[in-house]
Amino acid sequence: MAANQQQQLAHDNDSWKKQLNLPTKDTRPQTEDVTATKGNEFEDYFLKRELLMGIFEAGFERPSPIQEESIPIALAGRDILARAKNGTGKTAAFLIPTLEKVNVKKNTVQALLLVPTRELALQTAQVCKTLGKHMGVQVMVTTGGTTLKDDIMRLSETVHIIVGTPGRILDLAGKGVANFSECSTFVMDEADKLLSPEFTPIVEQLLTYFPKERQVMLYSATFPMIVKTFKDKHMVKPYEINLMDELTLRGVTQYYAFVEERQKVHCLNTLFSKLQINQSIIFCNSTNRVELLAKKITELGYSCFYSHAKMLQSHRNRVFHDFRNGVCRNLVCSDLLTRGIDIQAVNVVINFDFPKNAETYLHRIGRSGRFGHLGLAINLITYEDRFNLYKIEQELGTEIQAIPPVIDTRLYVAPSALDDQQQKQQNDHQEQQRLLHQKQQLQQQMHQQQYQQQMISQQHYPQQQMHPNHQQFQQQHHQQRPQQYQRR
Repeated sequence: MAANQQQQLAHDNDSWKKQLNLPTKDTRPQTEDVTATKGNEFEDYFLKRELLMGIFEAGFERPSPIQEESIPIALAGRDILARAKNGTGKTAAFLIPTLEKVNVKKNTVQALLLVPTRELALQTAQVCKTLGKHMGVQVMVTTGGTTLKDDIMRLSETVHIIVGTPGRILDLAGKGVANFSECSTFVMDEADKLLSPEFTPIVEQLLTYFPKERQVMLYSATFPMIVKTFKDKHMVKPYEINLMDELTLRGVTQYYAFVEERQKVHCLNTLFSKLQINQSIIFCNSTNRVELLAKKITELGYSCFYSHAKMLQSHRNRVFHDFRNGVCRNLVCSDLLTRGIDIQAVNVVINFDFPKNAETYLHRIGRSGRFGHLGLAINLITYEDRFNLYKIEQELGTEIQAIPPVIDTRLYVAPSALDDQQQKQQNDHQEQQRLLHQKQQLQQQMHQQQYQQQMISQQHYPQQQMHPNHQQFQQQHHQQRPQQYQRR
């Protein structure tokens, strides 16, 4: 009897998996950054079934190394200081334990996810909603550039998790609109940026609205010394995770092209024609250059969006949403999109303007090669950039190679996409052969028709009525005719 009950229980435990709406399996190769795991499964963490359903339906199969290290510690309530490479699953590493700890029966804000940019806030909120879609968790995203009235109305309803940027969150807390007195989870993504001199005073003031018994989790790819000051002051014996022996991205192949400033657009045009780009992000160092370059790319005949900090927030949101959905192949932007933006289809990053420091360079090229997949980074280097190139190579302990005449597509294109490309080329060749065969048949038919017309004309008209040079003209025209058809 007990054995039958266990079998029935096991059947019930597995039956829910069969009802999941799983996405198509991603067969692209991945680097060790995400494959060198301990072999854990998401079920090993005893998560709520509704959360597991969201995890699997989002396409997650097994935890990545940062998720294996982070999830059990976060579930235990410890403060965390985690450092891992861009695109290795940091977002889910803090979202999964955050969602697990939320009590949907309580009508209070229970977690704050703090991020430095509006685009990252929108993306993080979307991932949070996707993972928690079966749980009934209410997620709110709030950033500067939108009216405060909408946030006030939204907070009058149930909100369990808030995702936002520091200035707007502090504004809501200071006005008493957002109540964090029962908010026990405080997460900072891209923590190095949030603890820069620009944001640190805001973050520290914001923490005064939280209970003393709170869990603080910091995630980033780089941790400058300022993080240590924050850790000593606001964190309790944090568990430190460091999965970065070196800063460079293993899955991203890096090249430089030495050009003059006036040659950059021509060089970019050549890259577009030579590379197999799925989607690309092109970085400039100023907002003016972003718009000028986007205009040039459009004039060259390529689809192109642009985004920078001086645009209206609604326009930036639309550009980001459409680019993420594959409406456009190329996006020109400033460093606005270097932080945490995760667009899986991006396989090429081009630094039209080379950055001035290693941290910016690292975050830029990290937009390709997401979650251990392959990517390509190409840097256009002028004479003035040579010192920055050398400095960044030294700081990152890497060597950026000169661009070869031909770049092996296997370095940045998934095998499945290469197979599709080869199939497309084969189909194009077959179509060309078919059209050539049709053309030859049409020429033969036209030759035959004209020959018949000549025979008829010779039967109906007496020889003496023809032009004296008619036969000579016919002979010359017959010799020229195939060439005329060929030119057509």
